[in-house]
Amino acid sequence: MNANKNSTNAPPSTGRNNSHNPWGGPGAVGIGMPVQKPKNFKATSLRLLAYFRPHVWLLMAVSVAAVLSTVFTIISPKLVGNATNLLATGVMSRFGNHVGTHIHFPQLIDDLMILGGLYVFSSAFNFVQQYLMAGVAQKTVYTIRKQVNDKLTRLPLRYFDSHPHGDIMSRFVNDFDNIGNTLQQSLTQLITSAITFVGVIVMMLTISPIMTLVVFLTLPLSFVIIRVIASRSQQYFLAQQTSLGTLNGHVEEMFTGHVIVKAFGHEKKSLVRFNEINEQLYEAGWKAQFVSGIIMPLMNFIGNLGFVLVSVFGGIMVTRGAMKIGDVLAFIQYARQFSQPLTQLSSIANIIQSTMASAERVFEILDEPEEKEEAKNVLDIESPYGHVGFEHVTFGYEPDSPVIKDLRMDIKPGQTVAIVGPTGAGKTTLINLLMRFYELDAGKITIDGIDITMLYRGRLRSLFGMVLQDTWLFHGTIRDNIAYGRLGASEREIVQAAVAAHADHFIRTLPDGYDTVLNEEASNISQGQKQLLTIARAILAEPPILILDEATSSVDTRTEVFIQQAMNTLMKGRTSFVIAHRLSTIRDADNILVMNSGQVIEQGTHSELLAKKGFYFDLYNSQFSGESLGIAAK
Repeated sequence: MNANKNSTNAPPSTGRNNSHNPWGGPGAVGIGMPVQKPKNFKATSLRLLAYFRPHVWLLMAVSVAAVLSTVFTIISPKLVGNATNLLATGVMSRFGNHVGTHIHFPQLIDDLMILGGLYVFSSAFNFVQQYLMAGVAQKTVYTIRKQVNDKLTRLPLRYFDSHPHGDIMSRFVNDFDNIGNTLQQSLTQLITSAITFVGVIVMMLTISPIMTLVVFLTLPLSFVIIRVIASRSQQYFLAQQTSLGTLNGHVEEMFTGHVIVKAFGHEKKSLVRFNEINEQLYEAGWKAQFVSGIIMPLMNFIGNLGFVLVSVFGGIMVTRGAMKIGDVLAFIQYARQFSQPLTQLSSIANIIQSTMASAERVFEILDEPEEKEEAKNVLDIESPYGHVGFEHVTFGYEPDSPVIKDLRMDIKPGQTVAIVGPTGAGKTTLINLLMRFYELDAGKITIDGIDITMLYRGRLRSLFGMVLQDTWLFHGTIRDNIAYGRLGASEREIVQAAVAAHADHFIRTLPDGYDTVLNEEASNISQGQKQLLTIARAILAEPPILILDEATSSVDTRTEVFIQQAMNTLMKGRTSFVIAHRLSTIRDADNILVMNSGQVIEQGTHSELLAKKGFYFDLYNSQFSGESLGIAAK
């Protein structure tokens, strides 16, 4: 019911760029988020990386740009320190000699110009890196999405029957978004964070190994805090997401079935349940946000502690002449950058874990077994006349539980065949097999003497026109929905089909007539009107074989009479399969097949079956007497 029940409801991480806090506090955002781990990280990552092969040169350019951008950023504090040393030397010489300042302005200007150039080049290479990676990421996701979309068209109906539609939608939307965001942002940040971490250590060592050791003293404390708080906050985030998913499901169910809720007077019960879940969400939510939020002040505290230690030791070394003040200033800037890549790498590690899980879910679709391949020597029916045969057909959704067993039928061209029987008798299954939505376990089905497995599936299904009990209309105009039945249909043909289906009158009463736009669920017209449009669509298609599955179940009695008349005209000369529960609608059928437990137990005309006083007789009379009827075959 909830299309997103199987998706990750976690809010997107905002900790991808933590430059606004040099001590890496906000880098903790995303550390405590619930991480869905992949079943096989290595295999999934290698398979995902294989999609980068066509873009290997662009990736190399991205890597070079990332390295250069990061290196220029790392070198900059050193030049700032050199410039500061020149100024400090000049100022100190003034106080020593009292004869003006001795600042070496040419050298200072050179350093400042180099510094400005480094900042410009760093920004430029950062732009190039982001621009190229955005293209690579979107092209990669585009390729995978196209493969998955093509795969879905080749999967058998069995896959869609056994997988929740919400789960499929979650994989196609949420998981692809997760993959795209990570490829575009986290991979480049992974490179820059690693280079920054190594580069900062190297630069600090070149300035002062002793001061570097002082900074390293704060490192274990940072790891302990990240580890402890991350484990705690993840528990709360998982509880939050569980409560959020439950709340979403409850709200969707209550709003989708609000008429039923009101009809049975369960508004208060629904509200009590909502308050219970909402309270659970509140408790888990504030704990998760609080625990993960304290990482920032704690990391700031550690950063400030390191700042104090560096300042004290640096000041002592300056007073003793062991370091210059500019070097201390540069070292402080490097120390500020030291913890940032650590928190970023921790966050990226969780994000990549989640991304690999998303990629794994996507690859599971690509690995699903497809429909059987088309026959090598396919045949065609140039002028189909609709002779349908079932020869010893056996089928079951589960191998050991056949739904249809040894079914044999011979349907002559132009006949109207009604299929009746209790729920679960195999009526709709018969239609699915006829259109090859499922493959037979045994036997064969023929059309005009040709085994349907020898026809292209597209060609086979083009022989049928369907009107189902569950209407399907798409977001678009009424004209487009009717024209869906036949490509290139003219306006006159569309209107004629609507007239034949008795839909033209209600269409013209709408403000925009045939240009009326149906919303996504077509809820701006009634259920009966939806059915009329699907019938008009089938009439427009003019197929040689018709399938009507309770086609008039959603219309009133008067409209049903009109539709039956239109159907009788449409079905002349065409083989028609009519699935009906209201047996009064199939009295004029040429042949009525009575099914029970996957078997045709009776067949004949309406009068012939009534005369036998068997299963059909009881089934027919039960609709008027209201008596309950057992489903066991007699």
